[in-house]
Amino acid sequence: MVKEKLHPLDKNQELLSDKKELILFNDDFNTFDFVIQSLIDICGHDSHQAEQCTWIVHFKGKCGVKQGSFEELNPCCNEMTDRKLTVAIK
Repeated sequence: MVKEKLHPLDKNQELLSDKKELILFNDDFNTFDFVIQSLIDICGHDSHQAEQCTWIVHFKGKCGVKQGSFEELNPCCNEMTDRKLTVAIK
């Protein structure tokens, strides 16, 4: 059986598809200050970036707060879930 060679662009697409995003969803019980501090502590945001993401979540219902592989994002997702934030990796 002949093994098909991938075109270099196909390899890049494959690598790009491995990139995931940690999505934070709006809720009715966490305060702005708590969400901002959680983004700083867990995702490494600076205060301005954390505040902007919090406002996006508030007005749009969700916001991508971090990108990376599933292995990189899963500990962040677990910590945010432990803090009762609603998150998903997509």
